[in-house]
Amino acid sequence: MPSQLKQKALNAGMWSLLDAVGQRGVQFVVGIILARLLLPEQFGLVGMLLVFTAVAQTFVDSGFGAALIQKQNITKEDTCSIFYFNILMSCILSGCLCALAPRIALFYGRPILAPMLQVMSSCLVINSLGQVHNILLTKGLEFKSRAKVTLYASFLSGLIGIGMAYWGYGVWSLVAQQVGSAIFSVIFLWLFSIWRPALLFSFKSLREMFRFGSKLLASGLLNTIFDNIYLVVIGKFFSPADLGYYTRANTLQQLPSITLSSVVGRVAFPVFSTIQDDPERVKRGMKKALTMLVFINFPLMVGLAVVAGPLVSVLLGDKWQPCVPYLQMLCLVGLMYPLHLINLSVLQALGRSDLFLRLEVTKKLLIALNISITWRWGIMAMITGQAITSLASYYLNAYYNKRIIGYSIWEQVKDIYIYFFNAALMGGVVFCLTYLVNFNPFLLLVYQVGSGVVAYIILCRLFCLNTFIELQRIILRSLNFKNSF
Repeated sequence: MPSQLKQKALNAGMWSLLDAVGQRGVQFVVGIILARLLLPEQFGLVGMLLVFTAVAQTFVDSGFGAALIQKQNITKEDTCSIFYFNILMSCILSGCLCALAPRIALFYGRPILAPMLQVMSSCLVINSLGQVHNILLTKGLEFKSRAKVTLYASFLSGLIGIGMAYWGYGVWSLVAQQVGSAIFSVIFLWLFSIWRPALLFSFKSLREMFRFGSKLLASGLLNTIFDNIYLVVIGKFFSPADLGYYTRANTLQQLPSITLSSVVGRVAFPVFSTIQDDPERVKRGMKKALTMLVFINFPLMVGLAVVAGPLVSVLLGDKWQPCVPYLQMLCLVGLMYPLHLINLSVLQALGRSDLFLRLEVTKKLLIALNISITWRWGIMAMITGQAITSLASYYLNAYYNKRIIGYSIWEQVKDIYIYFFNAALMGGVVFCLTYLVNFNPFLLLVYQVGSGVVAYIILCRLFCLNTFIELQRIILRSLNFKNSF
């Protein structure tokens, strides 16, 4: 059984990687095209509304998604009850957003936000129709089907957004892209999932799962609000263009860090849930996942900070250059994100949603403190505080795993420090070499990326990193297998 679970997890990881990379890759390309067709302030207008739609979406789920994944034996009654609950909640919350839209527009002083939010609120109802299908695909580690859903939906909705932007619809092309993504996602989820709702509903089933999910709902609400609180503060006290620069920098930073983390996180949670009764196996699995994450994420974040200037010029154009310092500082935040995710996945998988909630409350107080202190000194000061808060949050996230599975933060740091050291050396090499050449932005970017990849591989070989050696073996085994045919 352990070998079967390992093989299933590896297969799920590969398809989850294709899912995340494909989806984010399509969104990235679409975003580049839209950034050249639209203005920074138009992206800022959409950013002002994201917190409201994200909070409403968290209420629609109400923690039942994680509860359904964590529960060992689920019934048709469980899934159907959640399906109808999601639809009911989405209709209620969509109506609330429509009613509040004029007041939200007044808060920001931007009348156009009212009709934008009213249209975007329809995504809640649309998404609710495919939410259970999505959860069951995740629980069953069926990421091949999920990959198809996200790729098709991202591509088709991207075409809608680009077409409308090209024909001069401005900010409404971004709104249409979001609605289109929700519609296509639901259509393909129903096509690729065998689950269908029946006329079953049980309050008892909802109550049982809500005992676990309620704490995740509370922590999810806190997480969603505070993940987007910077958008609210910047949108309120700075210009839409400033918010547009921030959101574009944040999107570029999140492309590698959150894509990679979501790949591991979506697989780790259901896998850890399967072996939740064996803490030693959970610890070994967490250690392997953690080192794999930082082996890839650390050089990506360091490299992104170093090449930020030419990257923005080549991809987005010179009009987006003000976002470069934001991007470089946000890369410090991106360094920590996978570390948070893997520690929290273990707590969720072991059913400790009470500790999960306690941690989220504490961390959000730190974020509130950071914003209250730094906002008056500008966006860069807020991002600097964000990086410091992220470091403190990592300590808090790792604290309880020492008690539960015996994997303390000091053990984690011992396992990963060499990966950060290598990434920092690579970044230093690329940074120094940059001053020896005088290329145009495109050639400079190619030179920086190429030299960074070569430097990191050489450093990994010199320090004989375990994860690097293991990846080499997997690749060589895969090549030998192919050559045998």
